Amino acid sequence: MKTNLNQGNLQERSFAYKLLSNLTFWVLIAIIAGIVLGSYAPATAVKMEVIGKTFIEIIKLFIAPIIFLTIILGISGMGDLKKVGRIGAKSLLYFEVVSTFSLAIGILMAVLIKPGNIDKSNLQIQNPSKYTGAGAKDFNWLEFFIHNFTLQVLLAAIVLGIILNYSKHRLSVVQYLEKASHWVFTGLKYVMYLAPLGAFGGMAYTIGKFGLHTLIPLAKLMGSVYLTMGIFIFLVLGGIMKYYKMSIWGFLKYIKAELLLVLGTSSSESALPSIMQKLEKMGCSKSVVGLVVPTGYSFNLDGTSIYLSMSIIFLAQLYNVHLTPFEMISIIGILMVTSKGAAGVTGSGFIVLASTLTAIHKIPVEGLAFLLGVDKFMSEARAITNIIGNGVAAIVIAKSEKEFNPPVAIQNIEKNVFGAKQTEELALD
Repeated sequence: MKTNLNQGNLQERSFAYKLLSNLTFWVLIAIIAGIVLGSYAPATAVKMEVIGKTFIEIIKLFIAPIIFLTIILGISGMGDLKKVGRIGAKSLLYFEVVSTFSLAIGILMAVLIKPGNIDKSNLQIQNPSKYTGAGAKDFNWLEFFIHNFTLQVLLAAIVLGIILNYSKHRLSVVQYLEKASHWVFTGLKYVMYLAPLGAFGGMAYTIGKFGLHTLIPLAKLMGSVYLTMGIFIFLVLGGIMKYYKMSIWGFLKYIKAELLLVLGTSSSESALPSIMQKLEKMGCSKSVVGLVVPTGYSFNLDGTSIYLSMSIIFLAQLYNVHLTPFEMISIIGILMVTSKGAAGVTGSGFIVLASTLTAIHKIPVEGLAFLLGVDKFMSEARAITNIIGNGVAAIVIAKSEKEFNPPVAIQNIEKNVFGAKQTEELALD
């Protein structure tokens, strides 16, 4: 009897220790604390913005060296440069196909649900002149490349990786780069302990600044966006994963810490280094992860694409503007180009929306004012969908290139071992 009690106490202590030492648990607690503070002490909560921003800025310091080192080591270790080109071309084709699906689904769901059929009189209208006035910037490809530092690092790393492949000093240089990579990821490991603070600061600021009451008038739009993104994740991305004998649910469990971090900070960049590391741990080759994920952050924005297409249809419904099937197809075509700038331009979403509405010449650009009040609350859904989409893309490309080699702990990944004890242990390493 006494032995059983002792075993029970040990199990309870073991559970408590695992819970209290789990980063995901503390990020979740931080998000809840941020919501509570934002709701009951908004003035104080708004001041927490600096905590969330500081954490994201620290994480951003790791993005460039991780992308740079991962790609160079991946290309130099791959040997076959034709394979590098094939992976790049295959990635861009995959991004374009899936992004087109996300745009089409966004328009289809907005047409079916009709989130814009609401009473405008109770809407909180803010000034959209920053995005629509004379001082607003139009989307252009030159600015996209100039201001997209991630893409610049990606291109530089590819060039240097190719040069290193032909160098007679390749092995000695690779040794130094591997040491540098080890130290960078070690530093990231310790910085991630600050993730709960970042999530708390981001969530507290959002609730304190905009307030939960701002959600009520546009709740139908928000609900439609979240529902559509859920359908896209589980049907489209889930279907792609199933084709490769993998589970979308298992993948989401595996990256739950990253998803909570993105939820708290409203930034997919905050989880970029961590998601790259986890994709490598689960079996994707370094070269595939290095090429696909950073490129995806510029060209594979599934969540953003859904939001943009639904927002345009929402505004058309709000102003009782009838769009023909041909005009809807035209919107998809325009967004296929303009949405690519959503990761490289300040004020991304609204600038892209403004430039798209201007190109359509049928929906009032001033309608953006209706979206300003709730945009921040939908940014979490966009960022989460974006990071899931890029993770799935890396797995798909790795599988198709036979560059997916799961470690012994998850060798039976095709049999849905994701989420099992082995994977949890792997994720917490």
